[in-house]
Amino acid sequence: MYLGLDLGTSGVKALLIDAGQTVIGSGHASLDVSRPHPGWSEQNPADWIRACEEAIAELNASYPGQLAAVKGIGLSGQMHGATLLDAGDQVLRPCILWNDTRSHAEAAKLDADPRFRNLTGNIVFPGFTAPKLVWVKNNEPDVFAKVAKVLLPKDFLRLWLTGEHISEMSDSAGTSWLDVGKRGWSSDLLSATSLDQKQMPSLVEGTEKAGALRSELASKWGMQAGIPIAGGAGDNAASACGMGTVAAGQAFVSLGTSGVLFAANAAYLPNPESAVHTFCHALPDTWHQMGVILSATDSLNWLSEISGKGAGELTAELGDTLKAPTGVSFLPYLSGERTPHNDSAIRGAFTGLAHESSRAVLTQAAVEGVAFAFRDSLEALATAGTTLTRVTAIGGGSRSRYWLKAIATALGLPVDIPADGDFGAAFGAARLGMIAATGADPLRVCTAPATDATIEPVAALSNAYADAYQRYRLLYPAIKAATA
Repeated sequence: MYLGLDLGTSGVKALLIDAGQTVIGSGHASLDVSRPHPGWSEQNPADWIRACEEAIAELNASYPGQLAAVKGIGLSGQMHGATLLDAGDQVLRPCILWNDTRSHAEAAKLDADPRFRNLTGNIVFPGFTAPKLVWVKNNEPDVFAKVAKVLLPKDFLRLWLTGEHISEMSDSAGTSWLDVGKRGWSSDLLSATSLDQKQMPSLVEGTEKAGALRSELASKWGMQAGIPIAGGAGDNAASACGMGTVAAGQAFVSLGTSGVLFAANAAYLPNPESAVHTFCHALPDTWHQMGVILSATDSLNWLSEISGKGAGELTAELGDTLKAPTGVSFLPYLSGERTPHNDSAIRGAFTGLAHESSRAVLTQAAVEGVAFAFRDSLEALATAGTTLTRVTAIGGGSRSRYWLKAIATALGLPVDIPADGDFGAAFGAARLGMIAATGADPLRVCTAPATDATIEPVAALSNAYADAYQRYRLLYPAIKAATA
């Protein structure tokens, strides 16, 4: 057996697969996010450990004795979080999460230093780790003075599991401290944020061994001590391993809390001006590009809370047949936006509202707005040198066929739906655990699932969608000017 542990923003998932990569079962535990001030987003790392223990306990209870057969463990996690530890590995403050935008001024200042884009291949976004440390230095100097190690969320779990400070390339590429082309920490970039390599974890590839399970935990869970734990991956790279999106030209669209258009690359192809993320993949000598939307299903969740109807109820009101845009537009910038705007201050908007604008019309506009945000990412990827011919859909929002039809039509690309199964980040993490434990060929392990169905663009609505997208593109500068 092989175990994948995925530390997400809303929960921890523990997924067990056998040697044939059949999913045996899973356990889950929820997490909450603290937002003590506007733009802030934090979690207590102790809650990650609690949730991990609960998820494994649920798995153990449902499938007693199965964990005894585990030979390898892989980790996946939410990216960019700043987990600050003192010399005794004690947590100094709540982790500042990926969707926290308090360090926008610090990010802009770092981004003005040409070394950051030159070495990382990326804009320094407020959500990345480096500007968060500068914010801590500027606002919590007593905390900053005690920082002995900075760990990403999943690597804090690794410290608990193994006692070692280790990270890997895909997650570390989102810190703004990694030389992404050379796949190593940059002393220059660390120095620019008053840090050095001693405060960073050591680095491995995601497929390599990165510590072994402590005997205390192995005994508690009925597992063997010393089981190798793979380097693992950031959540999107792990999902790509689960989806088999590991070779050039392969791509997926993820409709989760945030949205991602992810493309695998065989070479390092940076183009930071497009606001596309260019990161290391979890496999050696492989990179990937991502367009990122900060509020994808979160947009529908917000509308659900406002309207008092569940997200599934809202999309059900739209039916199965894709409708032409109504003239009501929605900008899904509820917490700012990454690709293509790199704007932490912009906020969302509905435009074109009228007396006849029903709840269903607002839902349709929200669905279309997220689809058009993915179109923005597709255009940005093209600017960065990546051309896509089709994408595979993953994430909770992909259960809505209406939404997938909107995305296919907005992108002008077929959208493949994988056959039933769990191919997300936890599955990708389990695959990485298998590779680290067995030395198997990553390309033979990280294969694509069978396609259950393909959603084609609705040709009859392509012109209407093109017109609506052009209206959508005009709204960002107008809203920006009105709120400046």
